[in-house]
Amino acid sequence: MAGFQAFAIGGSAMLAARYALPDIGLAALGEMAAGIKDIAAATKLPFIADGDDGYGDAKAVAHMVETYEALGVGGILIEDQLRDKKQQRAEKAVGLADEAVIEQKLRTALAVRHSPDTWIIGRTDAYGMLGLDAALRRAERFLRVGVDGVFIAGIKTEQDYERAGKTLKGAFLSAALFEGGETPWLSPATLGEMGYSHVSFPAAVITRTVAAMHSALAGLRAFAEGARGLEPVHDHGGVRAFLDESLNLARWRLLETEYAQADTTSSKGNTV
Repeated sequence: MAGFQAFAIGGSAMLAARYALPDIGLAALGEMAAGIKDIAAATKLPFIADGDDGYGDAKAVAHMVETYEALGVGGILIEDQLRDKKQQRAEKAVGLADEAVIEQKLRTALAVRHSPDTWIIGRTDAYGMLGLDAALRRAERFLRVGVDGVFIAGIKTEQDYERAGKTLKGAFLSAALFEGGETPWLSPATLGEMGYSHVSFPAAVITRTVAAMHSALAGLRAFAEGARGLEPVHDHGGVRAFLDESLNLARWRLLETEYAQADTTSSKGNTV
C-alpha cells in the first residue's frame, strides 16, 4: 500500500516482533520459518530473508535453503558471524567463522537451491572486528564462490561505503542503514551512485512501532489511573478506515454477502 516493490525480513525485527527475543542466537530455523510463513501468506510482494549462519553445518544450510524456498523466499542472506557469539548489532560482532567454513556454506546454498532466481547473498561482519580490508577480502571470496550478492555489515563512514562500492564495482552490493547508531545515514540515491544495488532499513519500522505502542500504553495507563485524560486519536475515523483497508475487510464482507445470498436462494429452491 505504501508503494514498495519488495521487502526484507530481518532476523532482529522478526524475533522482536513475534517472540520478544533479541537476535543473539536464541532462535533456530523453526522460529524463523514460522514467522516467514505467516508474512508470506499475507503478501504477494517478493522478499528476502535472514538466513543467519545457516543454523548449523552444511546439511543445516541445505535444509534452511530448501525450507525458505518452499515458503517463497526470493533471497537469503547467510552470514559469517559465529552463532554462539552472535551480537544484535553488526558493529559489536566479536566472533567470525573461518573463511573456508562460510565459503562452504555458501557453496552448499548455491548447490541445493531449486531455482536460480533464489538469490544467495553472502554477509560478512568482519568490518567491525578486522576493518574494511578484511571485510572486502571476504566479500571478494564470496563473489568468487558464485554468490548473487554481498553485504558488508556495520560500515561506519561514508568514505568506507564509497571505497567498498568502488572495490566491488559491478557486483550486487547491499547496504543496511540504522538511525542513531555508528553507521552514517545516507540516502538510497547516494548509495546508488556509489554502486549499491539494494538498501534496507532493518529497524526503521519496528522502532517506530515500539515507540508508538509505548506511548499509547503509557497514556492509556495514566488515563486508567486517573492521572490525566486521554485524547482521542486524531482523525480516528480515517485511521480506522485505513486499518480496514489494510485488512481487505471490504473483500471479506463482499464474500460474506454473496454466499449469504447463495444460501438463501438454495434454501428457497428446496422448499416443498
